[in-house]
Amino acid sequence: MTNRLAEAKSLYLRKHAENPIDWWTWCDEALATARAQNKPIFLSIGYSSCHWCTVMEGEAFSDIAIAHFMNANYLPIKVDREERPDLDSIYMQALQMMSGQGGWPLNIFLSPEDLVPFYAGTYFPVDPRYGRPGFLQVLQALRRYYDTEKAELQQRKALIIESLLTSAVLQDGTTDELEDRELLRQGWETSTGVITRNQSGNSFPMIPYTELALRGTRFNFESRYDGKQICTQRGLDLSLGGIYDHVAGGFHRYTVDPTWTVPHFEKMLYDNGQIVEYLGNLWSAGVQEPAFERAVAGTVQWLKREMTAPEGYFYASQDADSFIEPTAVEPEEGAFYVWSYSEVQQLLTPEELTELQEEFTVTPNGNFEGSNVFQRRNSGKLSTTLETALSKLFNARYGVSSESLETFPSARNNQEAKTTNWPGRIPSVTDTKMIVAWNSLMISGLARAAGVFQDPSYFELAARAANFILENQFVNGRFQRLNYQGEPTVLAQSEDYALFIKALLDLQASNPEHQQWLEKAIAIQDEFNEFLWSVELGGYNNTSSDFSQDLIVRERSYADNATPSANGIAIANLVRLALLTDNLDYLDLAELGLKAFKSVMHRSPQACPSLFTALDWYRNSTLIRSTTEQINSLIPKFLPASVFAITSDLPAGSIGLVCQGLKCLAPAENVEHLLQQVQKSQVRA
Repeated sequence: MTNRLAEAKSLYLRKHAENPIDWWTWCDEALATARAQNKPIFLSIGYSSCHWCTVMEGEAFSDIAIAHFMNANYLPIKVDREERPDLDSIYMQALQMMSGQGGWPLNIFLSPEDLVPFYAGTYFPVDPRYGRPGFLQVLQALRRYYDTEKAELQQRKALIIESLLTSAVLQDGTTDELEDRELLRQGWETSTGVITRNQSGNSFPMIPYTELALRGTRFNFESRYDGKQICTQRGLDLSLGGIYDHVAGGFHRYTVDPTWTVPHFEKMLYDNGQIVEYLGNLWSAGVQEPAFERAVAGTVQWLKREMTAPEGYFYASQDADSFIEPTAVEPEEGAFYVWSYSEVQQLLTPEELTELQEEFTVTPNGNFEGSNVFQRRNSGKLSTTLETALSKLFNARYGVSSESLETFPSARNNQEAKTTNWPGRIPSVTDTKMIVAWNSLMISGLARAAGVFQDPSYFELAARAANFILENQFVNGRFQRLNYQGEPTVLAQSEDYALFIKALLDLQASNPEHQQWLEKAIAIQDEFNEFLWSVELGGYNNTSSDFSQDLIVRERSYADNATPSANGIAIANLVRLALLTDNLDYLDLAELGLKAFKSVMHRSPQACPSLFTALDWYRNSTLIRSTTEQINSLIPKFLPASVFAITSDLPAGSIGLVCQGLKCLAPAENVEHLLQQVQKSQVRA
C-alpha cells in the first residue's frame, strides 16, 4: 500500500511512498487540512542522496507505531529541499536558532494557522540512543505541549518569528572607496583562513571561499597567510585526495576526516561544477599541476558517461550507498567505489600492485571498514603503468573498458539498481532530475575549463546543456527551476536566475565571438529584476513576488553554503553586464545590492565570500576591447575581474583598449603594454 508520494516526480519523495505515514506534499490542500483539523504540521525536509535521510526513512518513518500516532495527531508533509530551497532555507534557519546546529534530515514542527515553527531537530532514532530521544516519545511530548501549553507556545513562536524577520532585514551600509578596499582585504583574509587545512573534523570543498582566496592573491595584501600556497594546497587536496574518484572521475561530497582521505560517497553536480571551475582558475593562475588537469578531464568523462541526459542537460546527483548484490536488503555506503586488498591483488600484476601501493593508499587492512579508498601520496603525472592499473579497476567496476563505455545507464531507483543485469558492480542510484542552478554551475565550470585547457569538447558539452535550458525551461514566459523527464516545473528561484545568467556570461567569456549568450543573459536578467528584485531593501528575494504566499518570511540569500549565494553571484553579474552593454542601470543595481548587504559583510565576513567577490568586481572591473586573435590569447589567463569585447575598430597603431569602469586608458601599443594595463587595472586603488 502506497501513500500520496507514489505520484510525486521527486525521487526523494518517492522513496517515502511505501511508508505507513500518511505523507502529504507541501501544497495548499495540505495546509488547509491541517488548519481545519487543528493538527500541528510535521514538516520533514531532505534530499535523495542524503545518507541519514535514507536511514530515517527505513527506521522511524517505516515504524507502524510511530506512523499510527503521527497520522492521528499530526499533518505530515515531506519536502525535497532541491525542489524548494526557499522553504528549506527558512526552516533550516529556525532549526539553527533553536538548536545551534543544522543538517538533514530537517524535521520541524509548525503551527497550522501561521506555519511558524515551535520545535525542530535532525535525525530521530526509533528508540532512545546516541543521546537522542526516541521519535515516538518526541511526537507524544510535542502533541501534549501543543494542546496544553498555549501561552508558552505563543511566546516561543513570537521569539522565533521575530528572529527570522530580523535576520531577513539587514541594516544598510555605506559605499566608501577606501573603506571598500580594507573591507575586501578583510573578506579575503577571512576566506583564506577558512580554507587553511583543518587539524580535525570533516573536509569540504568550500569553493566560494577558495575562489575568493584565489582571486585575492593578485593584490599582495599584507597577511599572516600565504594565499597562493593555501589555494594550491586546496587544489592538491581535491585532486589527490580520496574525495576524488581516481578510477572513474568525479568528486564526492566531502571527506569525514581532516586528511581528505575517506569521503562521504555521494557525488553532487554542484560540487563538481564548482571544483572544475576552481581547478581551471588555479591552472590559469600559474599553478599548472598535472593532477589538476587529470582531475578535470576525469570529471568531464564521468559527467558525459553517467550524468548527461540524452537531451543534453545534467543529472542532479548520485547516492553514497549501493547494493553489494541483488538480494541485499539495504545498500551499503561506498560499496560501488571501495576496493578490498584481495580484489586489487587479483586484478593487477605484481608490478602494477607495487606501483599502486607506492602512489596510493592501498593496504591489506584498508582505510575504510576493511576496504581501500584511493588517495594519492604525491602530485605530478601518473605513470603509464598506474594508468593501466586504474583502467583495469575501472573495467572491474563497470564490467567494460573506459574506452568503449561512452554512456553508462542510470539506476533511477533501488528497484532498477537491484533488478538490472549490470556487467560489473551494482551502481548507486542517480537522481535524474534537472536543476537549473546546479546545471549552471557545471556549465560555468566547463566553459572555464574549455578556455583554460583549450578543449572545445568541454565548451560543446556546456553549450548543449545551456541550450536545453533556454529551449525548455520557460512556461508561459516564466523561467522554471526543475525538469523531470522533459516536464519543466516550479518557478525559478534567485539561485537559478543568478547562476544561469553567470553561466551564459561564462560561455560568452569563453567564446566572445558569439553574442547570443549575452543576449539571452540580458533577457533573463530583465525577468529576474522584474519579479525578484527587492525595491524596499535592495538585492534579490529568494522567490518571485507571485510565488511567496506560503512563506512566513521573504528571504534574500547572501550566505554561501555548499553553493554560492544568489545575491553574491547576481551582483557580480550586474557589473559584468554593465561593462558588456554600457547600460549603467545595471551598475546602479549592483551598488544598491552591495549597500544592502554591507552590514553583514562587516559583521560576518566568514558568511558571505561571494559578496566579497562581487565587491571585487565592482571595484576592479575591467573591460578589454581587442581583436578576436588577441582576445583568444587572453582567455586562458587568470584575469578574474575582466570581461572581453571583440572589436576591429581600434585606434591606429594599437592592439587593444583597456577600460576601467567609466574610463578608458591610452590605447595599448603591444601585448606587453596591454597586459600591464590589465594587471594594474585589476588592482587599482
